[in-house]
Amino acid sequence: MEKLQKAISKARNDRSQTPAKRRKTPAPQTGAQPGDQAALQPDTQASPAEDQTRIQRRKGPKSYILEAAQEQAFPGVWETLTPYEPNPDLLLKNRIMTLHAQTTSNPFDILRTKVFLLMRQNGWKRLAVTSPTKGCGKTTTACNLAVGFSRQRELKTMLFDMDLRRPGVANLMGRKPSHGIRDVLNGNVSPQDQMMRLRSNVALSMARGPVADPIQVMLADTTAEMFNDVQAQFDPDVMIFDLPPMLVTDDARAFLKNVDCALIVARADQTRMNQLDICEREVAEHTNVLGVVLNNCRHASDEEEYYGEYQ
Repeated sequence: MEKLQKAISKARNDRSQTPAKRRKTPAPQTGAQPGDQAALQPDTQASPAEDQTRIQRRKGPKSYILEAAQEQAFPGVWETLTPYEPNPDLLLKNRIMTLHAQTTSNPFDILRTKVFLLMRQNGWKRLAVTSPTKGCGKTTTACNLAVGFSRQRELKTMLFDMDLRRPGVANLMGRKPSHGIRDVLNGNVSPQDQMMRLRSNVALSMARGPVADPIQVMLADTTAEMFNDVQAQFDPDVMIFDLPPMLVTDDARAFLKNVDCALIVARADQTRMNQLDICEREVAEHTNVLGVVLNNCRHASDEEEYYGEYQ
């Protein structure tokens, strides 16, 4: 925790400086590693329009033909899911930066790769994303991981919005499903009828709205059985669960028994060290702590000289 404390202190000191003393372009930060927590910088100074213009300049007709050809990579149950066509401008506005490879996606791409390699090394498939309190950026992190995995066409990924009191995935992605996630958990609707498919390899299970008495759903044996059935049916490489904050309700504690590991998202200018300590300790009582992501950390480094605009 000593390195994370130093990172948080540095981030807060940098934010207190005048704008003239700051570097103009924030450098991408590395993703968090377990045991040696590192800062992650998802923020960008580029506007969504500028980013999208650069994306279109880099992507020629051949790249789109390749993407279309890869859409049939996983036949069977994956083909039955309703296709989800993202709005790139909306995603960028909501800080979902990983739809295409670009400078601003680097921090999340690094995090995605580290998460996947650690999970594969340990034989894990189910990842929870949580935080000590609300407003730390856990849903944004979960969505960026899932969308980033859509560019890894050989991997099958699933994202579930399990923050049932305050669901946020549908708002960030700009699309609501025809059925609520509770309908799936109760067995009233099949996963194929509720989920949507991003590209050929990412399934999105988003909520239509808040769920009454979510703790009942989280603790139900039928919920655990449903996810076991989904895993057997879809055979995903990674299952990501966006959970509620740990220190706000008991919902996350009730669900952590269903996952293999958890990623904790802290916010540099908001999360207190005692909150992070308590959160990490309580998560560890129920599952493996994969690492901690330090979000909203604004400090530049020499690495920004390395990340130039892609040609």
